[in-house]
Amino acid sequence: MITVTERAKTKALNIMQEEKKPADAFIRVGVEGGGCSGLTYKLEFDNVIRPDDKVFEDKGMKIVCDRKSFLYLVGTELDFTDGLNGKGFAFHNPNANRTCGCGESFSV
Repeated sequence: MITVTERAKTKALNIMQEEKKPADAFIRVGVEGGGCSGLTYKLEFDNVIRPDDKVFEDKGMKIVCDRKSFLYLVGTELDFTDGLNGKGFAFHNPNANRTCGCGESFSV
């Protein structure tokens, strides 16, 4: 399962409203090759479920991930921070054994 904190849920809903996303929009997360540690996180808003997608709901928020990315993201919590060290969505991934300094990429 992939979960979301209340802060991430609130921020995502605010962004979707500001960007006038459709009512059925959800958070799509994924992984792609790149970054200084080998893999990078992807996050976007979408409203199309694909045949290979895994669908989760946490705190009333729908989170969708393709099957391949899910292997790297199982157990991950999506958070949002607006502290002094940076602002944005953050992935707390228990599968990552190494992350880069900025938290944008990881390896398993």
